[in-house]
Amino acid sequence: MKVLRIIARLNVGGPARHVVWLSEGLKSHGYETLLVAGVVPPGEDDMSYVAEAAGITPTIISEMSREISPKDLLTVWKLYRLMIRERPDLVHTHTAKAGSVGRAAGLMYRWLTPATLIGKPRRCRFVHTYHGHVFHSYYGPAKTRLFLLIEKLLARLGTDRIVVITEQQRREIHEQFKVGRANQFAVIPLGIDLSIYENFAERRTRARAELHAAADELLIGIVGRLTEIKNHRLFLEAAARLKQITKAKLRFVIIGDGTLRSDLEARARTLGLENIEFLGTRNDPENFYPALDIVALTSLNEGTPLSLIEAMANARPVAATEVGGVVDLLGSRTSANDDPRYAICERGISTKSEDAEGMAQALARLIENEELRDQLGARGRDFVRRNYAKERLLDDVNRLYSQLLSNSPAPAATEDPLAQSASQSEYRARLTPRS
Repeated sequence: MKVLRIIARLNVGGPARHVVWLSEGLKSHGYETLLVAGVVPPGEDDMSYVAEAAGITPTIISEMSREISPKDLLTVWKLYRLMIRERPDLVHTHTAKAGSVGRAAGLMYRWLTPATLIGKPRRCRFVHTYHGHVFHSYYGPAKTRLFLLIEKLLARLGTDRIVVITEQQRREIHEQFKVGRANQFAVIPLGIDLSIYENFAERRTRARAELHAAADELLIGIVGRLTEIKNHRLFLEAAARLKQITKAKLRFVIIGDGTLRSDLEARARTLGLENIEFLGTRNDPENFYPALDIVALTSLNEGTPLSLIEAMANARPVAATEVGGVVDLLGSRTSANDDPRYAICERGISTKSEDAEGMAQALARLIENEELRDQLGARGRDFVRRNYAKERLLDDVNRLYSQLLSNSPAPAATEDPLAQSASQSEYRARLTPRS
């Protein structure tokens, strides 16, 4: 079976790794995949090396960009011509822009054929994965409404199945923003190669030596692109507040790069943060996570952040803003806290979005309580090992594809969309803490 997989660009982040893992891993399930991507713009780091290492050579469409542009019409045409040439059995789009142009081209491919006159459009299935969404915190009200209208139309006219990566994301996209029908959705969590994190404890000494970390120094790190949506300014504000809250010896580490780096470095100087390092992009997560004592996330909007999954795989305790799929990663709140500025959850500490004081207090709680750090780190690692293996991801996607390509009808809508398939029922079971 031939799959055409489309992503807007292979920039640094979880989606780029995800599409490569699927393209390479599904070969053993009998799928031939052609990966299609746009060009990574200036100011963003390119992750094409991940595809190259996996033996995947993407087809590049240079006109495919993140922003709405007249070039989008040319992108749609090129994708349509590519579909005509490749004749895929299934088209799977990832991320917002690829989902828009890919499914628009798919509508042309499906219906622009003489056989349509006798009611037989081209046979091809269309799947779209939301790794996150752009329905808040990215653009102004007018542009956001336009994107939402486009997504609603494409869900109705050009999509056989909508994949989301957490149940929280399904609730947001379908119930809050009214995109798609209930029986279109499938919840398929991310999957990563967990084997590279097996010896994290043995790597810790070497990783900390590389960063010249003293034995009594706590390293608090944040991992992600330096863009507005990641809200690193909140991390800096919280770091500055910690100077008044704790006397612990701290160092703050920012891993990642992007267009805001110079602005953030200037802001750090203004706040008097001398104990902060900008390390730029690192391609070896198995080596730098073990050096950290706490991992933070301050995003305004997220799907399921790969940085938190990788942190948990290394048994690192996390403090994160309560946005998108972060809610499912951290789990339900416990009764171990009476401070309204943050919540201690099963597998981390959550704070409200854009609350620098809350983030500072959450970090302080972890800084002062080594036992809590160990408990949250251990629970997080166990949760990730049970739920986020790459092998489980491949099995779930293979099951979804098999259902679509065998012409099975979509599951009937139920009050609980997670009960729509065996894999989703298993997912809910995995989310339930073990007694």
